[in-house]
Amino acid sequence: MERKSLSVFDWLVLVLTMAFPTLLTFVYFVLLNGSPGEAQKAAFGFGKVVQFMLPVVWVALVCRKAWMLRPWNSRGVGEGVVFGLLVFTAMIALYLAWLGKPGGPLGDESFARSAILDRISGFGLTDGRLYLLLGLFYSLIHSGLEEYYWRWFVFGRLSRAMPWKVASTIAALGFMAHHVIILGTYFGYTSPYCWFGSLGVAVGGFYWNSLYRRSDSIWGPWISHGIIDAAIFTIGFFIVTGN
Repeated sequence: MERKSLSVFDWLVLVLTMAFPTLLTFVYFVLLNGSPGEAQKAAFGFGKVVQFMLPVVWVALVCRKAWMLRPWNSRGVGEGVVFGLLVFTAMIALYLAWLGKPGGPLGDESFARSAILDRISGFGLTDGRLYLLLGLFYSLIHSGLEEYYWRWFVFGRLSRAMPWKVASTIAALGFMAHHVIILGTYFGYTSPYCWFGSLGVAVGGFYWNSLYRRSDSIWGPWISHGIIDAAIFTIGFFIVTGN
């Protein structure tokens, strides 16, 4: 790919785009912890609208270029599905065999399990139907929005100005950053589980960057991402139901 120089404003927008999800997570996940559920949900909803509008506004209104994603094609979908299913299976197997067992990091008496239940309660998701709807939203829609945000916009623009592996590493670390706050809240920031899980997110982000680059399509990463989000919410369901 021919390298193109990015303007100062391009870099400022990219830095803002990479930092904003972490800032948003800190606000609704840490600062508003213990606040009424309505305040947490309002901050989350408003912040997500701002986050996912940033690339649209910049590309369409400032750069004055077409911003629409390319239509459906199957390139990379099969590979993405296989990757997603492998990770899904590994996550569920680990939870059932170790993570959720007594004495495990997500076992009945663990701090992380209590913290997760507190967060679910704080967001008013103790109703199984609401939890299911949120899980479907994350797996089907939010995963696609994150792929458009991180793969199409952040990685896509970074890779114009630098070697793709460097761009992919930067984008993957940006994608990882807000997960550090979530996992740190659950496990503690000095816990190896926090950093092992965060590293797993970064590896997944790097892989999806690579898949997006090779397939020139967001669909494979989107479906793969959605499958792994489904695994996360499945484990959450096990925790909520006491399994």
